[in-house]
Amino acid sequence: MAETGAAFPYLLLLVSGGHCQLLGVMGVGDYRRYGSTIDDALGEAFDKLAKLLDLGFPGGPLVEKQAQNGDAMRFSLPRPMLGREGCDLSFAGLKTACGREVARLGVMLPQDKADLCASFQAAVIDVLADRTLRAMAEFEGVRTGRGRLVVAGGVAANQVIRARLEGLAAAQGYDFIAPPLRWCTDNAAMIALAGAERLRLGFSDDLSFPARPRWPLDEAAAQLRPSHRPGRKGAKA
Repeated sequence: MAETGAAFPYLLLLVSGGHCQLLGVMGVGDYRRYGSTIDDALGEAFDKLAKLLDLGFPGGPLVEKQAQNGDAMRFSLPRPMLGREGCDLSFAGLKTACGREVARLGVMLPQDKADLCASFQAAVIDVLADRTLRAMAEFEGVRTGRGRLVVAGGVAANQVIRARLEGLAAAQGYDFIAPPLRWCTDNAAMIALAGAERLRLGFSDDLSFPARPRWPLDEAAAQLRPSHRPGRKGAKA
């Protein structure tokens, strides 16, 4: 919004180290969730693969760089949730499959690492495209005018992921919007803009709400799960 003035409503793919969700953003504080990860966030999966391969931290840009010199067809990796009903995502199985390949090879040569990163990234892209396409179908009933697809969060800095989703958006008649790279990982700017928008609209709060580390964006999920419960659909949902 700071750079492009993206107008409401829009379909948001939020992909970061802590979040992976598909949301209909109807306005400030007004969200409809179509799907979310049932286990790992995507940025978390990138970080864990980088740790597995001793690449360093943060994992996202390091895996992307390795993938540039890799063969994405070498390793046959799963595409979790591909073709399933709904818009939920899952990356734990993909991460586990990468771990099995590392264990099978034993010693990872530089080309092995590049090929595994490329194969991982290709699987991720297929999953994101499939899930986003399903979310577009959900969003059709509430969008006004030409559709808008916004991709945000740290993983939105990945150029290969951007290119695939931009192509998907164009094919479906959607405008594609993503933050400039310098903003993709800047949570301070995001919080500041969100606060400024709420202040501009006259929103206020007496700060009497209970502290909760993970609070759902959409009202439906907050009502469905009013308190944190651990488990498969707990903290990261």
